[in-house]
Amino acid sequence: MHVTRLFDIADLQLAEFPQDTCVASLEEGKLRSYSTKEFIATAESLALGLLDLGIQPGDKVALASGNRAEWAILDQALLRIGAIGIPIYPTMTADDYAYILGHSESKVFFVSNTDLLAKARAAQAKVPSIGHLFTFDRIAGATHWKELLGRGAERSAELERCKAAVKNSDLATIIYTSGTTGKPKGVMLSHENILSNVECSAPRLPVERGARAISFLPLCHIYERMLMYLYQRAGMQVRFQETLEDLGARIKEAQPDVFTAVPRLLEKIYDAIMTKGEALTGVKRKLFFWSLDLGERYEVHGRSTWYDLQLAIARKLVFSKWREALGGRVKCVASGSAALQPRLARIFNAAGIPLMEGYGLTETSPVVSVNDARNDGLRFGSVGRPIKDVQVRIAEDGEILINGPNVMLGYYKEPELTREVLDADGWFHTGDIGELREGFLYITDRKKEMFKTSGGKYVAPQPIENQLKASRFIEQAVVIGENRKFPAALVVPSFNFIKDYCALKGIPYDGPAQIVKDQRIVDRIMVEVEKVNVGLGHWEQVKKIELLPTELTIDGGELTPSLKLRRKPILAKYAAQVERIYA
Repeated sequence: MHVTRLFDIADLQLAEFPQDTCVASLEEGKLRSYSTKEFIATAESLALGLLDLGIQPGDKVALASGNRAEWAILDQALLRIGAIGIPIYPTMTADDYAYILGHSESKVFFVSNTDLLAKARAAQAKVPSIGHLFTFDRIAGATHWKELLGRGAERSAELERCKAAVKNSDLATIIYTSGTTGKPKGVMLSHENILSNVECSAPRLPVERGARAISFLPLCHIYERMLMYLYQRAGMQVRFQETLEDLGARIKEAQPDVFTAVPRLLEKIYDAIMTKGEALTGVKRKLFFWSLDLGERYEVHGRSTWYDLQLAIARKLVFSKWREALGGRVKCVASGSAALQPRLARIFNAAGIPLMEGYGLTETSPVVSVNDARNDGLRFGSVGRPIKDVQVRIAEDGEILINGPNVMLGYYKEPELTREVLDADGWFHTGDIGELREGFLYITDRKKEMFKTSGGKYVAPQPIENQLKASRFIEQAVVIGENRKFPAALVVPSFNFIKDYCALKGIPYDGPAQIVKDQRIVDRIMVEVEKVNVGLGHWEQVKKIELLPTELTIDGGELTPSLKLRRKPILAKYAAQVERIYA
């Protein structure tokens, strides 16, 4: 069977390697599995119900939900009709919902739970085009999605005509980027865009029929969504996890072969491991930190026989417990969305947990490049080699340019913005700065995030922030200094570690709000900053810091839904701290 449209993937799985568990997630508190046959049958029943509701090819249907089987079923239904799915981050505000629903002219809106229903109703009141609202959970006073199943049975011939009419080049979805500034932009992706990325990314992941994946990064982002299709294309079982609550326990329970993560999440996993290590005593404690030190020195090439012998011991005695905590079967963890600390990549790979950093953008469907532990395809600090059919070029100013079948159709209703990033030859201008070395792509910074000090020197904040976060004292860091005399940093301490440090040093710990004012803690964290400064040019060095009492979060408006820093809102929120630095 020839796969040319996204819904062909599930049909191929049914025809050639049907799975007892195609997708699974919690439904009304219990794990609910759908076989390949049931998955497609439910999606087609829903498609008939939507046709009966009046949805036609080209109509827009929005959904806001965490990862669950219903998300994938609705997606299949829309693809088969030729309707356009508009996925929305659940964490966005009601105003963002209203903007996206109105801009996309969506006609129907699906949401998962009570909290999202409240935001959806507030948005619906402002958007007259939304004629119907459905929920995945059963909620009093709301219309459940299953009420559409069984409707429109007489429309099966119409559905078949819709499916036959869908072309490879047709628009499949509009994904509104979370955006670090301004209103979200609607990225238009075709079946071909996403399908090309599925086919060309698959060789970089150790995926095979019958393997398992757990999916918890937001499906509304093209990264996790493309991988959902990839898993299905490979004949894997996909377990959806709706929230990040008890994620460690859910990963261990699912025993995945593959999953994806973002650096922020991997940092939290690492911090949890460190907390357990700190609690050890005697020989176990010494063995833990000996193994950790060994992991930090891990290299892809040039390891000595003595080092490998020690590493084998560390993997058996210490790192095996890390693998067990992730279910004991993990063959690959793919990291994306933001820069990964090379130190973390070294440690996880040393532990026998292949952690592979990649690079991509919503506009490139998304994968551009990714590391692969096999075939000498891994370099720490890089984002891997470009995948097949994707061309990467570095412009004179260092900007990364991308061309290939994965590059978007454009921004919805934004021809001027499209022309700004897509040149006449089809090269997409990423806004990222990087370089190619021996075929591997290295990202040095975001072009838009670079700033110039009042002395006229350019500073790339992201690499400095990543080095700062490598310290156990520092949870988050924001390097600032645009049009100022020198760079500085807003720092969120790692409060759990600081609490233990205070107990060790006899410093009273009265909670985050008080401890960030303690000069002893400020001075100690400044020692960590100075360690980073040693490797920087004098114009890049962080001269002063301010400690923040609370973590930067999505809900607080400081992070995008994909966990990137929103620099302008951070500077506005902490204007008083910034002024103290430069007073």
